[in-house]
Amino acid sequence: MYTIFLLASHGNGLHGLLETLSRAGLSCLFGSDFSQVADAAESGQAHMDAVMLDVASFRPVECQEIVTGCRNLKVPVLAVIPGESLQEYDPAMNPDEFILSPMQQEELVARIRQAIYRVSGPTGGQLLKAGDLVIDLEKYDVTMGGRRVSLTYKEFQLLVMLASNPGRVYSRDVLLSQVWGYDYLGGTRTVDVHVRRLRSKIEDPDHSFIETIWNVGYRFRSAN
Repeated sequence: MYTIFLLASHGNGLHGLLETLSRAGLSCLFGSDFSQVADAAESGQAHMDAVMLDVASFRPVECQEIVTGCRNLKVPVLAVIPGESLQEYDPAMNPDEFILSPMQQEELVARIRQAIYRVSGPTGGQLLKAGDLVIDLEKYDVTMGGRRVSLTYKEFQLLVMLASNPGRVYSRDVLLSQVWGYDYLGGTRTVDVHVRRLRSKIEDPDHSFIETIWNVGYRFRSAN
């Protein structure tokens, strides 16, 4: 699972882009100004694997500045170009990758992976570890004490989001938005149900990973 920072205005088919990201199983942060990307990257409060730049939302000079800024932050940038505007595309923008909209989910994920590869190199073997708990981000595998744990895709997304930022408290609303999507109508009760199921699969009397912060949400901690 990747976390993408979508840079776009509130027009220009924003909801369609967010929906495509959600259907592709990608977590999404959103902003309309590059300073929000810089703040998130420099503060370390929000993990992002790549920036998705909606070219139609910005003037050409702004797009160039955003690409340059992302390069300085060493964050891959994927430019989204409307198909009808392809002839106007300026190669001098030089993003790490670009894709035409409307787009296919499979192509979107493949191009995001390509952008990440160009900036960071091979990504195989990306692991998150907390005591006996091991999360393989590339293979979507989770093991506990060497035993494979079977998780649903949403349970895996939820675990990765929490484990990627141990100690950070996530409200139920934030988890609902990031894992289920901005337009999910199931309510925050869905988060509690999935956390309970996740705990039943990865925790035991000797291992506790997810801590409840009453009236707020949840955070991930290392094994005791």
